[in-house]
Amino acid sequence: MNIPFNKPHIPLISMKYMVQAAMSGTIAGNGKFTKRCHRFFEEEFGFRKVLLTSSCTDALEMASILTNIQPGDEVILPSFTFMSTANAFLLRGAKLVFADTLALVPNIDPDEIEKLITPATRVIVVVHYSGLACEMDRIMEIAGRHNILVVEDAAHAIESYYKDEPLGSIGHLGAFSFHETKNIISGEGGMLAVNHNPFLERAEVIWEKGTNRAAFYRGDVDTYGWVDIGSSFLPSDAMAAFLYAQIKRFRKIQRQRKWIWWEYHERLLPLEEKGFLLRPAIPEHATVNGNMFYITLPDKSTRDALLDHLRSNGIQAVFHYFPLHSSPYFKEKHDGRALPNTDRFSDTILRLPFFYSLKRREVEYIVKEIEKFFN
Repeated sequence: MNIPFNKPHIPLISMKYMVQAAMSGTIAGNGKFTKRCHRFFEEEFGFRKVLLTSSCTDALEMASILTNIQPGDEVILPSFTFMSTANAFLLRGAKLVFADTLALVPNIDPDEIEKLITPATRVIVVVHYSGLACEMDRIMEIAGRHNILVVEDAAHAIESYYKDEPLGSIGHLGAFSFHETKNIISGEGGMLAVNHNPFLERAEVIWEKGTNRAAFYRGDVDTYGWVDIGSSFLPSDAMAAFLYAQIKRFRKIQRQRKWIWWEYHERLLPLEEKGFLLRPAIPEHATVNGNMFYITLPDKSTRDALLDHLRSNGIQAVFHYFPLHSSPYFKEKHDGRALPNTDRFSDTILRLPFFYSLKRREVEYIVKEIEKFFN
């Protein structure tokens, strides 16, 4: 049996919508399908305003512009994340201050945030790893007390909740990913959720290369020109049409992905009870959205040996992430603080194959091979 780590879900209806986009006369950005996607996310999750982007990286870069990061401003963020989270703010001249994770969940530790705040801190970035919510009440209280903006990197977190609030709607800004490994996809692709009223108008200008083009085409202004900095962050309407096909199947996709998640969770319980591994710890305030399934092993050598065993038996598992604070690019710039939980998760997390069409028998095979390794 050969089981890939990921297999993109591409329903045939995707082709229909992309052809419709092409036949509409334009497949540039902010067309009919872009507007349909915007409407869905705003109505489904109550975001004040959303803007599709060409990637989650673009959404984060928009966030760094909207938060008005200047050279020397400090941004607190986890080291246990993808480099886009850091690059978006580094490109604006920010000083990156990496915080450690919690001991049981690879999400940023609010106590660490509190310790790292200085008069130069402008933004806190939180990452909801695997769609499990960070401790948002505590983080928003800390940020409010110090007059700091909060950006949610919700790349993993579509249809995940903190208590009753959708992730990406709690901070001032939220960035989502529709990369092919995510719950709903457009190949590449992302979205910025704008939750802070002062950012609503400017976000659209930055999205449209620093122009008021969107307002002009709506008839809100009489002239169309360059009014601010920005870039070409909006995707082609063909990409939006592909995403719209996913949206039309959103609930079906989510049911299946959550089923796979809980199937892994149930079948791996005996191995956890024997002390061989840990399944994801689900905080009381968090929900499961079927983004990924990971296990945590006792140490790096066990993780690497299990990874080799699975790959030799046709199972493409992966590890996640290499810590940013000790990366070749940043290690000389880091302030030298130890981030023990980050390092431990980096050494011991193993991500199992996870995609919409994963079958029960494939999950059974994966779990049996893990059992064989330990037995």
